[in-house]
Amino acid sequence: MAEAREGLWMTAKERDRLKVLHEVKQRHITQKQAAAELGLSVRWVRALLVRWRARGDSALRHGLRGRASNRKTPPAVKRRVVELFRQQKEAKLWHDYGPTLAAEELAEDYGIAISRESLRQWLIEAKLWRVRRTRVERAHRWRPRRARYGELVQWDTSEHDWLEGRGEKLYLISMIDDATSRLTARFVRHDSTEENLQQLRRYLEQHGRPVSVYTDQASLFQIAPRAIHHRDAPPEQLSQIGRALRELNIEWIAAHSPQAKGRIERSFQTAQDRLVKGLRRVGAKDIESANAYVEQVFLPLWNQRFIYQPQMVGDAHRAVRPGTNLDSVLSIRVSRTVTADYTVRWEGAIYGVPREYIARGMRGARVQLERWLDGSRWMQWRNRILPLQRCATRPRVMVERPRRPPVLRDRSESEKARARQRFLEGRRQWRDGYAQLPDRPLWQAMRDAAPPREGFR
Repeated sequence: MAEAREGLWMTAKERDRLKVLHEVKQRHITQKQAAAELGLSVRWVRALLVRWRARGDSALRHGLRGRASNRKTPPAVKRRVVELFRQQKEAKLWHDYGPTLAAEELAEDYGIAISRESLRQWLIEAKLWRVRRTRVERAHRWRPRRARYGELVQWDTSEHDWLEGRGEKLYLISMIDDATSRLTARFVRHDSTEENLQQLRRYLEQHGRPVSVYTDQASLFQIAPRAIHHRDAPPEQLSQIGRALRELNIEWIAAHSPQAKGRIERSFQTAQDRLVKGLRRVGAKDIESANAYVEQVFLPLWNQRFIYQPQMVGDAHRAVRPGTNLDSVLSIRVSRTVTADYTVRWEGAIYGVPREYIARGMRGARVQLERWLDGSRWMQWRNRILPLQRCATRPRVMVERPRRPPVLRDRSESEKARARQRFLEGRRQWRDGYAQLPDRPLWQAMRDAAPPREGFR
């Protein structure tokens, strides 16, 4: 009760020090033993003893207890920060911002450096942020990262309202390294094979060939196999992207669930939060301005802040092998047969081989047609890549033939009677032939064979 009246409150650590100092005072232990027990130096134990003898038990309390911290944010700054957040939220600019992103925006735009946790506490106090408690229902053990940069790249596409209705619908194709989380991304208009091949080419030109890629089982990477008797069915049937990866000697690994490739899925969650708000700030309305923001702002920020140091030094990326024609590898290929006039048909058009490239054995040969990413058409025949020229087709002229009206003539009563007799005779012959069938149902045979009873008609 004496401590309550005098206001002397001590922590458990300070009480332990007081007990040890009592032992030193009673000469039960030495100052060196006390220093080893408290984890202090002998000099500091001696100083505590001097203070304790001079001021009593209160000398062991921390000198700053009850005083405001020298690093405490001034109340004026706190009021300004809370008011700025309220104004931006009412203006529908920060209505979906959290404390982390709001703290970054305050430091970048207004020059107010405040920690995320301090801002969160201020917003909770001002009723501008609600505490959200997440319940962990099931603990998930994450797969460890790959050891080196370039060993595994996760590849996927995110469909989201990136421009928030200000422009056309866009898709974000991303490739993230598993060891370092280094990101490569770009907006496209369609999640097609051509757009994904272009993204793969940009990655190859910037970083080189990774050891393996990790994707989902979408039709872009995996196709339904054709029948084994089909003439174009190879031993291992691949999609266009799968074939390109095979020719580049890049291993393809398929994920059986979105959680399996969680690293890129979590990057999409971050992008759908930060990237959308960044595009809103700069007023992006088309794919050109959106990609400019991604290349100049978002990717440098990501690769500076969210990357990890790999477990092993070095780069596992490999250079593209000399002599590799990336235009041919990263193309759309189909199989066709060269006709007698050295032409092939593809997508409703006729393409011909230029005269200077015509050779013996080309007619009737099974060839591979390629559509490169720039739109040009080529033909692969006997390890040669030949250009194709589109042939002009004659327009079809639709000739309308005059239609003759049907001739209706009136039949006499005798003709109608003969037609009726022919119909009845044909039906009777059909019934007689059916009655002679050996595999008729039993009930039909009994009905036809039983004589009619007298009195029943």
